[in-house]
Amino acid sequence: MNKVIIITGGANGLGRELVKESLNRGLYVCNIDCDIEGMNKMSQEYRENYKGFIGDVSDEKFIKETVESISKIGDIRIIINNAGEPSFKMPTNYTNDDINKCFKGLRGMILCSTEVLKVKNEQNLKIVNIMSSAALRGNKQEAVYCATKWGEKGYTESLKVAYKGTSVKVIGVYPGGINTNFYKNSRDYVSEEKQASFMNPKDVAETILSNVINDKNLTVTDLIIERNS
Repeated sequence: MNKVIIITGGANGLGRELVKESLNRGLYVCNIDCDIEGMNKMSQEYRENYKGFIGDVSDEKFIKETVESISKIGDIRIIINNAGEPSFKMPTNYTNDDINKCFKGLRGMILCSTEVLKVKNEQNLKIVNIMSSAALRGNKQEAVYCATKWGEKGYTESLKVAYKGTSVKVIGVYPGGINTNFYKNSRDYVSEEKQASFMNPKDVAETILSNVINDKNLTVTDLIIERNS
């Protein structure tokens, strides 16, 4: 039976590297993302042990149907909730559209985790929630983004309590700045020069999976990843 890992937001950036590294580790990858062009490219590139599902992680009907389909592919061992979008603005410049965009990631994290827990009968599962160092502090132009990430942290910590002592393991990941297109629409906040000093997404993906996937009698429950300088 296939050992399945679900990765949300896997068409670009850190998510794409998580897909590659998971395939390298012999897992069957189910990738969920709304980027049609990016997902089509990945489906052309990866033809074995890979299946892409194009849609919005915050769409309840889509997620229910997708998780049900994935459960027929093999045994879901891990879900990595990575999908999310930023909005970096001064507090008075936020609009309702910005709020909705940021909170899609939180809604998706809850919906995806809930549906996978159901099909797994709340057993033998690792839930990995990729957040941000923005879940650990406030930042000048990240009020709504931080609010989202703090919400994701609250959800993650509550899952840990709910499943303490069971075979469901919950892992919170808090990476700092990563050199991806995440900041492409916020050059007044993060310049290309500053972005170039951020962490390599491949290195971050390898670090995450090396802590998540192991045969040892232990679980790394919190992982903070920061660049050296």
